[in-house]
Amino acid sequence: MKLRNTSPATIMIRAANWVGDAIMTTPVIRAVRKNFPRAQISVLAKPWVIPVYAHNPNVDRILVYDAHHRHKKGVGTLRLARELRACRFDLAILMQNAFEAGLLSFLAGITERVGFNTDGRGILLNKGIKLNPALKKGHLIDYYIGILKGVSLADDGRELDLFLSDADRAFAAHFLEREQFDLSKPVMGINPGATGGTAKRWFPERYARVCKQLAEKFKVKLLIFGGPADTALGEYIAGRSNGACINIAGKTSLGQAFALIETCSLFITNDSGLMHAAAALNVNQVAVIGSTDYVATSPSNENSVMVRVPVPCSPCLKDVCPTAHQCMDKISVDMVMETCTSLLKTVR
Repeated sequence: MKLRNTSPATIMIRAANWVGDAIMTTPVIRAVRKNFPRAQISVLAKPWVIPVYAHNPNVDRILVYDAHHRHKKGVGTLRLARELRACRFDLAILMQNAFEAGLLSFLAGITERVGFNTDGRGILLNKGIKLNPALKKGHLIDYYIGILKGVSLADDGRELDLFLSDADRAFAAHFLEREQFDLSKPVMGINPGATGGTAKRWFPERYARVCKQLAEKFKVKLLIFGGPADTALGEYIAGRSNGACINIAGKTSLGQAFALIETCSLFITNDSGLMHAAAALNVNQVAVIGSTDYVATSPSNENSVMVRVPVPCSPCLKDVCPTAHQCMDKISVDMVMETCTSLLKTVR
C-alpha cells in the first residue's frame, strides 16, 4: 500500500447494499481506522443502509449513493464518479463485489483501488485480490475481513459494531412507556419478514402461535418488527395472536427499530438484516433458518441460537421455494418455544 497514515489521507469505503451485509462489514471499518487513525474515512452507501453507519465514530463522512434518482445507472453513474473525483480520495476499499463498484472507483481517479478481483473487474483495480475459495465457504464477516488481509492490512477482530443515537434510544424508552410495557418482565420481539422472497420466512401462523404461548407464559406483549413491506404480514400475525402482539412493522425508522431491538431480552427472527442488528447489539435471539447458508450468514453473537432442520435441498438460496418448503415446515412451534424458554432462563 502506498497510502501513509497522515492527516490529509482520504479513504472511501464502498458499503455493502443490504442492511445485514452492511453490519457484517463494520469490523472492516473499525480495522481501517486502526490502520489509518489520522485519515478521513468516508462511506459511500445507498440510503437504506445509512443508519448502520450514521453514528459510527470510525466514520467521518457518509456519501449517499442515490441509485434511483441522482445517480441512476448511466448518466447518474458518471455524475457520481465526478462527485467522488472532487473528493480526491487516496484509497478506495470496495466491500461490494460488483463490476460497478470497481468502475466508479476507477472513473473517480482514486489512487489505490482495493477489492476482490471478481465480476470481471480486475483490470479496474490496482490492488485486485484473488479470492481464496476457502473464504466463500466460511462466514461473510471473514470474507469481508479477507479484503484487508489481501493487501496486508491488520484486522481488528470479528466483533460487529452498531452505534445508536440518543434520540433513537429516547424514542424506544418513550414507546415502551406509552405502550405500558412492564420492564420488570422481559421485552420480546419477532421479525417475521425477510428481504428477497418468502423462502427465508418461517410460517406466519407459527409465529402467531409462538407469540400467544410466550405472552401467556410470561405475561407480556411482543413487538412485531419489519419494514413497510412487512406491515400486512405484521397485521396478519397480530390478528391471530389473541392480542399478544403490537405491530410496529413499517412504523419506525431503521434507527428506531435498532433501539427497540436493543431493549429486547428475546428476539425471534428469520435470516435478515435485523438478525445481524440483534447480533451486533448482543441481544438474545432465536434465528429460524431454512433456505439460506447458515455457515455464511449465521448470527455471530454467542447468545444467538439457530433453529434449523437439515433437509437435502437446503441451502438452496432461492427466493421462493419451488417445492414443499420442507426446511421451514420441519421447524415446529415446540422447537422454537423450547429454544426461547432456554434462552430466557439466562435473563436476569
